[in-house]
Formats: sequence, structure tokens, C-alpha cells
Amino acid sequence: MGMTFAEKVLARKAGLESVVPGQIVTVRPDKLLTHDNTADIASKFREIGVTRVADPAMHVIVLDHVTPAANETYAASHKATRAFVAEQGITAFYDIGEGICHQVLPEKGHAWPGAVIVGSDSHTPTAGAFGAFAAGIGRTEAAAVMATGAIWLRVPETLRIVLHGALPPRVSAKDVILKLIGNLGADGADYCSVEFAGEAIRAMSVAGGWCCATWPPRWARRTRWWRRTRRRGRGWKGEGERGRGGEGVRG
Repeated sequence: MGMTFAEKVLARKAGLESVVPGQIVTVRPDKLLTHDNTADIASKFREIGVTRVADPAMHVIVLDHVTPAANETYAASHKATRAFVAEQGITAFYDIGEGICHQVLPEKGHAWPGAVIVGSDSHTPTAGAFGAFAAGIGRTEAAAVMATGAIWLRVPETLRIVLHGALPPRVSAKDVILKLIGNLGADGADYCSVEFAGEAIRAMSVAGGWCCATWPPRWARRTRWWRRTRRRGRGWKGEGERGRGGEGVRG
């Protein structure tokens, strides 16, 4: 039986022939995304007892959540983050005004098809719109990734959603994802990798796909993967087509 997108990516990163849902694998993420919570994560990192991050090139740090600093506490946190970045030799640092972290990540070339991205933010799976396996993790987990350059992950089950036909006038990508969340419930895809496919998906703009990938953190708490084909000189063709389970929706 063929593997899903998530299984293919995690098997490759773990150096295994194949993996199955529920299996625990240890991988080295391509990127670790953090934001205004970096100072707190850095303090947990130091508690581990190491002084240098395992891989400075793995880090993408964006100050975006409380900018400009709302009070002295946030200002001190931003200052500590800048000091940590300089101390550790982290080059992918984006200070106040660069943009929202989930926008900066792909715009600066830190998200790509087949990449494994973990981040200390529940919306990290937004990068699934660009073909990455992306998952949100806690601050302690992020500190451990800083220290070791690795993380263990449970291979998720896959929910494949196929959108047939075309969207009616005045119906947008946001309408689609809110309808899906309403149909499946708040925990309808808990710890699942969600794959989107079908004619309606292929017809969506990059922004539409981004919207669909951004919303499900309150619904699918693992990763989203967006299948596109090359169209009008942009987009990409993903590598995985087959999911286990799924829901077909007609436009």
C-alpha cells in the first residue's frame, strides 16, 4: 500500500524505508520557527545545560506578536531575543516590522515542498500551503530542538479532502474551510495530516490555499498539505496523492 504525503516525508527524514500511522520517529527538522516567545524558550534551553544551539541555520525567528512592545515586559523580552540571536549566530532573524511569522517564513525562502518545519505557534501548519510538513510544538519541545537539533514525532493518520467542481460566485476559500470545520467538528481531524486535493483546490489562488491551511489549527492539530499543479507559471506539483480516509465535497 502506498504511503501518504506525511508518511513519505517522515520516512525520508527518519532514514526509513516506510512508516505507518502511530509510529514514533526521530527527525531533524529543516526549520524551527519561533517568535516573541523566543526569550522564554531560550531560558528553557539554558536550563537543559547546553550553551550553543545545535544548528543555528535551523532557526527562523520573527518578532511579530506584540510589536511594537506594549510595555516594559515585552520590550525586555524583545531585547533578550536580539541578544540570544547575536550570541548564537542565528542569521534568519526578522525584527519588528518585517511581517507576520507565517508570512515571513515562505517569503524569505524558509518553507518548501517536502521540508519538515516545527514551530512554537499553533498556526505553524500554515506552511503546508507550500508543500511542507509543518507542525506546532510547545515551548519546552522547541527548547529541546534548539539543544539537540532533533525531535520525535508520532506519524499522523491522514485525512484527505477532495473538493470537486468549482466554487460558486462569492464563495471564497475561507467559506470552504469554515464549512469543513463546521462539518467535521473542532476535533474532527485531531492529530491528523490533512491533504487537500481536487479541481476546486487547483483553481484556488496561492492566497486561497494559504487561507485554508491557516485556519485548521483549531481543528487539525498536526499538519496540512496543499496539493497544487503547475498553473500560470506558479505553484508546484506535490509528491503525495494517497490518503487514508477522507471526505469528498462537491462544489
